[in-house]
Amino acid sequence: MLYIVLLFLLLAVGMPIAVGMIATGLLYVVLEMGMDPLIAAQRVATGIDSFPLLAIPFFMLAAELMNFAGITDRIFRLAKSMVGAISGGLAYVNVLASMLFAGMSGSAVADAGGLGRIEIKAMKDDGYEVDFAAALTAASSTIGPIIPPSISFVIYGLTAGVSIGGLFAAGLLPGLMMGGALMALIAFYSKKRKYGRTQRFSWRELKDALAHAFLALMTPVIIVGGILGGI
Repeated sequence: MLYIVLLFLLLAVGMPIAVGMIATGLLYVVLEMGMDPLIAAQRVATGIDSFPLLAIPFFMLAAELMNFAGITDRIFRLAKSMVGAISGGLAYVNVLASMLFAGMSGSAVADAGGLGRIEIKAMKDDGYEVDFAAALTAASSTIGPIIPPSISFVIYGLTAGVSIGGLFAAGLLPGLMMGGALMALIAFYSKKRKYGRTQRFSWRELKDALAHAFLALMTPVIIVGGILGGI
């Protein structure tokens, strides 16, 4: 109990969560279990010495690079060109863009931080209520850890000894179902609140947006295809 209180005190003074957990954990095993500090540090290093765990920082790095390079804007534009002509178009764009970006970031935080700022601003400027835009963005960003590749699947696979490639394959259908359920809810709210269309459908705009986002869309194909192919 003492170490839990210590952990919350460290977090309260601004210490990063990971550092606080490591510090209190090491204190517990050294002071309460009598383990030698060098052995405790060695076990911590051994626990994270895992090649598959490299996927986590690299997924995060990929998401940050995409945000910095403007890939999120291209994904948003592609989604807008696909479903923006439907009533309540920007709400559909929100969900579709999150589904597309989920295949690149593997993280709900990266989705909300990258696409979220674009989606909420666009919906607010188009007359959508801020609470609806924020709630929809928060809900759609949870698709990020479901559609492969997924950081949470990597962690679970390593912990439980389950095939990560199998988890990736199993996450695709639930992710699509989540997106479909959100779109069904959007259809109901769009009719109830009389949301309009964002733009007219244009094949030229769709082809141009697809051309600009094509390389980004290949990211999940390369990652998941490589894993399922045995790389």
